[in-house]
Amino acid sequence: MSSSPQRLTDRKRAAILRAAAAEFRQAGFEATSMDRIAAAAGVSKRTVYNHFPGKEALFARILEQLWESSVGGVALIYRADQPLAPQLKQLLLQKLLLLSDPNFIDLARVAMAEIIHAPERAREIVGRMDEKEGGLVRWIRAAIADGRLQGVDEDFAGQQLQGLVKSFALWPQIMMGQAPLGEAERERVAESAVAMFLGHYGRGD
Repeated sequence: MSSSPQRLTDRKRAAILRAAAAEFRQAGFEATSMDRIAAAAGVSKRTVYNHFPGKEALFARILEQLWESSVGGVALIYRADQPLAPQLKQLLLQKLLLLSDPNFIDLARVAMAEIIHAPERAREIVGRMDEKEGGLVRWIRAAIADGRLQGVDEDFAGQQLQGLVKSFALWPQIMMGQAPLGEAERERVAESAVAMFLGHYGRGD
């Protein structure tokens, strides 16, 4: 008896997320209101608030959803029985795949504008985005514990890798309007970043 209401609730939540993503892309964060999202989703404003406490949480959930769809449920965990290079390349390619999504780029541009104009209000959004980068640091930490990386500060090294990726696959797209990277370009960026990282920190895996 409870399955139908649950399905209806799920459908409403999905409609809210779709409508919010479109509104944020078209109007920006500041101009988008919960009233506007509710109207676009075909639900009441109270229904929107039943699912999300505010715009910040709703926007953060949209970014999370894009991330989850990009990784496709693959368990990107450290494997002691495998060489480091292909593991790290897989991690970076997953990140590059997310950054090649035009929807993510549009929403990231909205987030960056919010950081510039309202840094205090954007703190939660940015924090949620940073949490989604934690898998890379966890992988580095596990490789250090396994004795396969040397001279590494895990947080510093994680930021280095993120910088190598984002300098090609995020900032040019957000700031300069460049096209997302194609598959061959993503491969090149990932392979180069892996070679640089392991060339500096690796122990001859």
